[in-house]
Amino acid sequence: MTRDDLAALLAEHAAQTPACGPARDALVSGGGFEVYDGLVPADRHCHTYRRRLRHTRKRGLATLGLAETVSILERAGDEAVRLGLIQTADRAWSYVLFIDATATTVLACARGARQASAQV
Repeated sequence: MTRDDLAALLAEHAAQTPACGPARDALVSGGGFEVYDGLVPADRHCHTYRRRLRHTRKRGLATLGLAETVSILERAGDEAVRLGLIQTADRAWSYVLFIDATATTVLACARGARQASAQV
């Protein structure tokens, strides 16, 4: 997947989670990205990201779109998804993307925790 392809997908699906727009901005501003070929059932990712959500809430770490992402992955059940990552050019933030098996839809996007004492 090219940078332009991923930016277009994020633009089309910006309403999925509040992190999709900022992830696209990071991408078009020169951030690094990767979309992995492997497919994993959404519910396996759901368990991992539900734990991350609990962890970040306990520690007061900033996230964006993580709760919505967990909800979307839970609803997707055993649907196969691929993982994508975007990192801002200054490496201050990372975004995780969940893309459908055909790489035509961004199902969810979340920004990872990087700083303490921010609203979750």
